Amino acid sequence: MTTRPRGQGLAEYGLIITLVAIVVIVALQLLGPTISELFTDINNALP
Repeated sequence: MTTRPRGQGLAEYGLIITLVAIVVIVALQLLGPTISELFTDINNALP
């Protein structure tokens, strides 16, 4: 059985969180105008 350094798990979680953050930012950049237009349409439809 091999032992892992304590910081390795933390570093892996940090890399995963960074990757997820990058994906979310890219998705918001691509979908931002579409979502904004949707909310504008909803707002204009309200009396």
